[in-house]
Amino acid sequence: MDGALIRPHASPQLPERTKTLKEYILFDHDGVLVDTEFWYYKAGERALADVGLTLDKDQYLRDMNQGLGTWTQARAAGIDEQTISRQRVARDDYYQEYLRTEAIEIEGVVEALAELSKYVRMAIVTTAKRRDFEVIHEERQMRKFMDFVLVREDYKLAKPHPEPYLTGLKRFGATKEETLVVEDSARGLASAVAAGIDCAIVYNDFTKPHDFSQASHRIEALIELKDIVRHVN
Repeated sequence: MDGALIRPHASPQLPERTKTLKEYILFDHDGVLVDTEFWYYKAGERALADVGLTLDKDQYLRDMNQGLGTWTQARAAGIDEQTISRQRVARDDYYQEYLRTEAIEIEGVVEALAELSKYVRMAIVTTAKRRDFEVIHEERQMRKFMDFVLVREDYKLAKPHPEPYLTGLKRFGATKEETLVVEDSARGLASAVAAGIDCAIVYNDFTKPHDFSQASHRIEALIELKDIVRHVN
């Protein structure tokens, strides 16, 4: 018998039916799924210290909000482009060292992804370079919950431009209305807002001074997303 037919003697006591409010989640990566942003800063700080410059953390965070980074302070201090190119390579090497040796886990992330995978499809949209992403996930379990991953090499314009998240929408074939972005930085939030997608900001001590007034949701841990993407009728 066709399972879609209504059985005449079925019980009228039906279970509560789950309705999904969002069908897709696009996750930022650094600071959301792994605790790496501090170590990226420390790698840049170490690279500039090699040439006698102290990287100011507060200015670094302000620069990052605008899509800038470590080398803005270097140029302002008069460091030439050849030296910057050399120290960029050093920074990248230091960062890889930290990724392999420092504790970057965020408690509860894998468990939250496993639970969320019951209700939504998920992907990662990150400004991380592919080589760094691969090091981070050599022995971690997060990728198995993701439909795809977009790293920095997969799009032209980085956050706060909307292109990264618009590229994610296109890969899913999803609409803005049925998608949620999860971010931890003002730069990422600006990217989501520019793409017209609701954004949940997850707490990150490193980015807590950022302006998150345009966020649709504020959460302390990823498991709280479950209540955002679904409700019970």
